Amino acid sequence: MTADGSKNMEKIVEQGLLYDFYGELLTAHQRQIYEGIVYENLSLSEIAQEQGISRQGVHDIVKRCDKALLEYEKKLKLIDRFLAVKEQIKEIDAVSRRYEQDETEDKAVYCRKVRQLSAKILEQL
Repeated sequence: MTADGSKNMEKIVEQGLLYDFYGELLTAHQRQIYEGIVYENLSLSEIAQEQGISRQGVHDIVKRCDKALLEYEKKLKLIDRFLAVKEQIKEIDAVSRRYEQDETEDKAVYCRKVRQLSAKILEQL
């Protein structure tokens, strides 16, 4: 995959994540157009024809949606919190797996680590 292809894929993933968290805050018309671009991989021309508006109109709506969704995340930080909690849960899982496999280590070390990670998660919620 080219660098541009990778960059484009990252943008699509970011758009999808932003939409998953904040899409309901867009108007129905904006959601329909944005879903066409992000989830259905339709072209601006295809959406324009379907919606009865210009290609430039679709482009402008998508840009406004991108900006609005980014602003919501900037203010609310729900995605940041979600990703942080997800990483901490992965860490808890790794600690518990090591606990299961380790026959010599003091089990209290693992319990303390799990409690520390749990406390971090609770602080973020």
